[in-house]
Order: sequence, then C-alpha cells, then structure tokens
Amino acid sequence: MTSVPPRRIVVVGASAAGLTAAETLRRAGYDGSLTLVGGEPHPPYDRPPLSKQVLTGAWEPERVQLRRPADLDALALDLRLGVPAAALAPATRTVTLADGTSLTYDGLIIATGVRPRRLPECDTPGVHVLRELGDALALRERLTAGGRLVVVGAGFLGAEVAAAARTLGATVTLVEPAPVPLAHAVGQQVGTYLAQVHRDHGVDLRTGTKVAGITTGAGRATGVLLSDGSTIPADDILIAIGSEPNTDWLEDSGLRLADGVVCDRYSAAAPGIYAAGDVARWHNPLFGTDMRVEHRTNAAEQGMAAARNLLAPEQAKPFAPVPSFWSDQYDLRIQAFGHLRDHDEARVVDGDPADGGFLVAYRRGTALTGALAVGMPPRVLRSWRTALAAGTEWTRALDGPPEADQT
Repeated sequence: MTSVPPRRIVVVGASAAGLTAAETLRRAGYDGSLTLVGGEPHPPYDRPPLSKQVLTGAWEPERVQLRRPADLDALALDLRLGVPAAALAPATRTVTLADGTSLTYDGLIIATGVRPRRLPECDTPGVHVLRELGDALALRERLTAGGRLVVVGAGFLGAEVAAAARTLGATVTLVEPAPVPLAHAVGQQVGTYLAQVHRDHGVDLRTGTKVAGITTGAGRATGVLLSDGSTIPADDILIAIGSEPNTDWLEDSGLRLADGVVCDRYSAAAPGIYAAGDVARWHNPLFGTDMRVEHRTNAAEQGMAAARNLLAPEQAKPFAPVPSFWSDQYDLRIQAFGHLRDHDEARVVDGDPADGGFLVAYRRGTALTGALAVGMPPRVLRSWRTALAAGTEWTRALDGPPEADQT
C-alpha cells in the first residue's frame, strides 16, 4: 500500500541538519507547506568555525551563514526563528512552540541538536560555554594577549579553543580529568601526541585532576579550584565538558529517548517522525551498532536521508554512512573516518608520531572500524574510507586497504 504524500511538514531545528532536510524536500519535488523552526534568532549557520575562525576574529559572523537570504527565500519556508519547540503530541500531530503557537504536521523531522553540559557556576560572569554564535562572540571579546583563560575539558572543542586562544596570545590552562586527553575516543597514542602538541605551544595542560569549584571576586569568576588542592587564576573560564541532546521538549511525547531520539536504521523514530543530526541516535547497519554522531558532515547527510525517507517511506533506504570528522588545532589538521569509540585496538599503520604525521587504524573484534590521520594529506585516508565502507576485515585491511577511487 502506497503512503499518502505529506502536505504539511515541520522541521524542528534550523542548523545544518534541519536546513539540509528542508532543501532536500524541495529538491525532491515536495511543494507543500514547509515550516522550519529554530530556537536561535539567527538564520541557519555553520557551527565548526565558532571555535576556530570566529573565535580568532579571522571570520566575521556573516561568513558562517549557511545560505544567502535569497536562497532561503527560494525554499518558500514558513521560517520561525527565535522560538524553540516546547512540546510534541504525536497523537494529534502537533508541535507546540515556546510562545504557545501550535503547528500541525503530516511529517516531522527533529533536528534540535545538542546543548553544552553545564556546571552550577556557569551563570557566573566570566564563565563561558561555546555552542551558539553569541557564545563565540562573547568569548572572543575577552580573549586578548596576556589574558588568562582556563579551559575545563580537553575534548576536541576544548582543545580547539585552547589553540585559538594561544594564537591570540592568551595564557591558557587546559584541565582534563582523564590521564590522557581523548584516549577514550581516539586511543592513548593519539591522545598523548595531541597533549604534547598543546604543551609545545605553551598550554599548561593539567591532566588527572577535576574541577572542585570556581573562585569569585567582585561578582566575577577569578579562578578554578582543582581537586588536587591547587587554584588556577583566570580572567575567563570555558566549560567544555561535553554536550546533551536537546530532547527535553520531547519528554511527554511517547518517543523513545536514550541519549538522543532513538531511531531505526532509516532514521525513523515513529510513523511520520524522523530525526537527524546531533540529536538522533540511530542504528547504523554498516557498523552493526547504535550511534549518535556530533559532527557536521553527518548532520547534513542524515538530514538528506531523513527527508527522502519521510517523503517515500515505502522506498526508504537505511542510513549507513561512514561517519567522518575533522579538527584544526594550530597548523595541524586531524581527520577521521568511521566509528572510533569503543575500539579494542588502535594501531599506527602509516607515518610516525615522532615525525609529526601518522595514520592510526582502529579495530573492534575482527573488523576495521575507523581510521584517523594527523598531519597527513587527505588522500592518505581515502583508501581507508573505502575499506570501511566495504566492511573490510581487520587483517585484510592491514595487508593494504583497497585503492580509493581517484576520479
């Protein structure tokens, strides 16, 4: 039985995943009502530059806009910006916004992303988080040569901000509770290498210690008290301890929520409801596991997949990508493909960390599950991406991954 095409589609979330979903719907010939809801007042913009080019001042805010106003106008959107979604009622197919407005739908795509994890002291002046454009601009105003910045959390976001602040001449202390930064995600060897990169650039990296509190004076943060009893003086503090999916508005919806909106292999959370981007936790059949990926490329790809499957569920295709991400720190490019977390082994298979350029392959069980390159040309990773997409067995991959398509 062929499904009835939707005539009213609501996309909640006006960032990369939501915008790409809306564009895909129009390209696929959907000409019905299309509402795009965004909690921020800004038109859709790109987030990765916030911790790099925007923070250093190399880019002005206008440059991160994903589309020109004319391009957005061409989509014929009912664009609702600055008003987040507050509730979802699948039984009546209604999304309620924070201002009390109700939006009815035949099809819904949830792309509400994530928000930073916060500490109780995050409301103290001088304590920052970084997720939105306004966050980046507020922190940029404070980063000056000689200024003292403490970054709590040495994940990719914290490390990128530390690198950006050092290029501006700020004094930076980076605090990480784990003995080796990012070891849980990329392995001990890569984490140790990146830690040394930051130390070589003048970052005071404190590992194996936690934040016990924030010191204040004259109504503003003045430092960070660590669990080892030491205090780090600070003019500003960035809390970069991870993120949480924006699913609070879905608590009474009946959708399954578990570290995101739980979806099947088609990115479907319920009949007529799909999720995409950072908020979606879906089953990736290529890796045989559930995953939630907080990276820009995945957001766009899943936005497209969710839109296509919503329009034609009887022809739905599993969303089975090879996830990818990159990080720029100082003059170093880090790029990866696959599912690196929960690996059983991480092995250097090309280059040498001592020389500043190397590639690491990741194994879980008997399968190749990821590859990460540090300071290597992008072409070096192409054959490994091909091997990952083909579901290559570990020992075969070590014999030499298939040559990448050079076209």
